[in-house]
Amino acid sequence: METYSLTDMGVTRSMNQDYFFTSDEPLGHLPNLFIVADGMGGHKAGEFASRHTVETIVKGVKKCRKRDPEAILQTAITTANQALREYAQDHPDMRGMGTTVVAAVLKGDRLIVANVGDSRLYLVGNKMRQVTEDHSLVQELVRMGEITKEQARNHPDKNIITRAIGAEKDVDIDFFHVKVREGDKILLCSDGLTNMVKNSEIKGILNREDLSLAEKVELLVDTANKNGGMDNITVVVVDPIIDEV
Repeated sequence: METYSLTDMGVTRSMNQDYFFTSDEPLGHLPNLFIVADGMGGHKAGEFASRHTVETIVKGVKKCRKRDPEAILQTAITTANQALREYAQDHPDMRGMGTTVVAAVLKGDRLIVANVGDSRLYLVGNKMRQVTEDHSLVQELVRMGEITKEQARNHPDKNIITRAIGAEKDVDIDFFHVKVREGDKILLCSDGLTNMVKNSEIKGILNREDLSLAEKVELLVDTANKNGGMDNITVVVVDPIIDEV
């Protein structure tokens, strides 16, 4: 397995509210763990929300005695949601903060994915397949057939999310179980990448044979910034090297 990750403030933002964590080594009863979070909230609340949530998830995974990856992620993310809400209640200036989170565990050739919000996970090989489903107002409009995916890309309300860590007492987590095929790369990212770089360009960069994995990730971030860099950009790419799997 090979991994490379990068986060960048972008061109227009004054702080980075994204946060990520990666471990290709065992963590608690998980064989590995990859997380991207995109915080929201005024002042430094969004920055705190994403970092606090990821750190709480990691601690929860380490302590969890369960063996099933989905059950471990469910417990850790639920605990992180409760912890963030409790912190916000004790600190009035932090009230209203929240964060997206997308987390993944690779077990053999099976990928277990947990998602809250609109940060995404893709499998990228000959095709680019979005595994997660956005919890956003615009995605709801797409599902109902009121707008197209292309219209959603530049919709003025595209940043309004319908689920977030810290938003409600009980967090509703989506889980996905998918098979990773030979040649697939796993991409976790915040919307600072996907709002700035088209899927075809992302796929083209990740499939380039003349670049190392680090160079591909750096080029994705550079491309997002060259296209406007309107948000923080976080990119985590995992190359499972399927022969090892």
